[in-house]
Amino acid sequence: MRLVILGGSGSGKSTQAQRLCRYFDIPLISTGEILQEAISGDQLLPEFQWSQADPRISLSVYASLSELGYHAQPYVKKGKLVSDEMIIELIRIRLRQPDIKCDWVLEGYPRNAFQAQKLDFLLDNLGQKLDWAIYLQVSEAVMVSRSLGRSLPDDQPEIVQRRVELFCDRTIPILEYYDRRRCLLTINGDQSPEIVQQNILTLLSAP
Repeated sequence: MRLVILGGSGSGKSTQAQRLCRYFDIPLISTGEILQEAISGDQLLPEFQWSQADPRISLSVYASLSELGYHAQPYVKKGKLVSDEMIIELIRIRLRQPDIKCDWVLEGYPRNAFQAQKLDFLLDNLGQKLDWAIYLQVSEAVMVSRSLGRSLPDDQPEIVQRRVELFCDRTIPILEYYDRRRCLLTINGDQSPEIVQQNILTLLSAP
């Protein structure tokens, strides 16, 4: 099963992505986490460790992460979005890692209809196809209050408000994109994580 989780800042998409990965026992591809890892300059994530089977893969990943972190840092600090080219390349490399088989959950991308189209092109090239785009629908006020309650370094009021406004501006086109492809599931995200997860699983199992 290949899933994309859509939702604004504070919509609970990270929580549901992690829950679905545990439930289906499949890898999570979180562009936000990998970006933060690259920007912080810490050691590589476990899935990006050097592999004797094909060291060229890991070396290219390391170079991409280093370059990605360098160029992404000023965007992230200002609450802006990282370029499409950088993110789609990151996803391409990640999908070719040994731990990625046929199933995965992608969280943090796409954020607009253009990115959704680029993701489809990438999946076509890799011989894969998205099963469902799951949209966690919450109000703008809920997104802001939840984000500010997390107390993360980049969750300052001005940055949070900008992220929410950017997301709302791009919501309708991306929902229309996936709806036209008959792969959109809309979930009320203004509920407990347990109920949201159960509603997702119910829709995924529907004939």
